[in-house]
Amino acid sequence: MTTAHARTAEDLRRLAEQAGRDLGDASAPDILRWAVDTFGPRFCVTSSMEDAVVAHLASRVAPGVDVVFLDTGYHFPETIGTRDAVAAVMDVNVITLTPRQTVAEQDAEYGPKLHDRNPDLCCALRKVKPLEEGLTEYDAWATGLRRDESPTRANTPVVGWDEKRGKVKVSPIAAWSQEDVETYVAEHGVLTNPLLMDGYASVGCAPCTRRVLEGEDARAGRWAGTGKTECGLHG
Repeated sequence: MTTAHARTAEDLRRLAEQAGRDLGDASAPDILRWAVDTFGPRFCVTSSMEDAVVAHLASRVAPGVDVVFLDTGYHFPETIGTRDAVAAVMDVNVITLTPRQTVAEQDAEYGPKLHDRNPDLCCALRKVKPLEEGLTEYDAWATGLRRDESPTRANTPVVGWDEKRGKVKVSPIAAWSQEDVETYVAEHGVLTNPLLMDGYASVGCAPCTRRVLEGEDARAGRWAGTGKTECGLHG
């Protein structure tokens, strides 16, 4: 692994745009290898612990890679269990980020069940801000975004520029299908969240996640009935 030198935002933007063109048809391991070679310790993987596919892929390229997890205080017990299992059995360094306020402190300031009344603000406080602060020491971060998950993700590049955070955003499995994910999980024995076997196609915070119905897209169970489709981490 190379040691990354300090790069300006413009340097990073150019790197992202060039890599997005060069790596458009590259395999997930090759995309991650580029990120590790380019950014060294200033690269991390983020994981919602829905599954550990990208963390597993990255661990094979860069053993001990940082895997960043957001503990919002509202997760299902199965999600926390998946995080703990990943930390125990995979060659990664799991880093847990938490919001500045506990759920009780947030309830005291904003009133209970903010997620029901203003889910955008709740996500901003418990996801977006902690991630922004947690990514300070990194120039690039990897996600598990896939184009087939929802219309809002249909144009996800494998490498892009995260304008909001001034970071390079790597989505190595953007072109994968659900079948590709399932095949990889089966072949490598990758840890997945037990809720995926219980009708949940996408796993977020417990108050804002439901099982999906037949024919719905994978994200339909998130913030159902609100018109909200993204938490703000990805747009």
